[in-house]
Amino acid sequence: MKKFAVILSGCGVYDGAEIHEAVMTLYAIAKEGAEYQIFAPDIDQHHVINHYSGKEMNEKRNVLIESARIARGKIKPLSKFNQKDFDALIMPGGFGVAKNLSDFAFKGADCSVNEELKNALLEMYKNKKPIGALCISPAIVAKVIQGATVTIGTDKETAKAIEKMGGKNEITNNGEVIVDKNNKIYTTPCYMLDATIVDIANGALNVVKAMIDDM
Repeated sequence: MKKFAVILSGCGVYDGAEIHEAVMTLYAIAKEGAEYQIFAPDIDQHHVINHYSGKEMNEKRNVLIESARIARGKIKPLSKFNQKDFDALIMPGGFGVAKNLSDFAFKGADCSVNEELKNALLEMYKNKKPIGALCISPAIVAKVIQGATVTIGTDKETAKAIEKMGGKNEITNNGEVIVDKNNKIYTTPCYMLDATIVDIANGALNVVKAMIDDM
């Protein structure tokens, strides 16, 4: 049975992992007859957002602990990741990718990426194993893997940042998957576009299917 490593960035679109994208990714993996292990870095979130009011809250939360909400407790610190145990790696989106796993939300093309995530991506890349990314996550993949072709949909500013980092963005619609065959990178735009939860489910399923076909 093929096994995916799923990397989360917290719990909640504005300061962590996008929950619809995370859950639909897990569903897609299971539906396609594969299994998964969820990881997240054991670090503080950049900040905490009240998802009802949209305002920042005066408190601290931990990315691993918050991600464990989605994982139902079955999660490991990203420091424990070993590429030998997995056939593929995939990252749902959410602002946590751009705030916690990197500082892309603040520095754009000049961002830095969490070292544990960077190492995990490079290990999979060097061993020619598929890497999947949804929503904003493709931008981080493009930062780490030079020359990557990805999609974040149609957002011009993010596309410019990807190009500045040495990557290429392909314009896509809901559910479409861009395959970078040379680098074994699979991306789909999800909530970077105006999307419904059905669109998210389709995008996650399509990207997971494409990755499995390449294993």
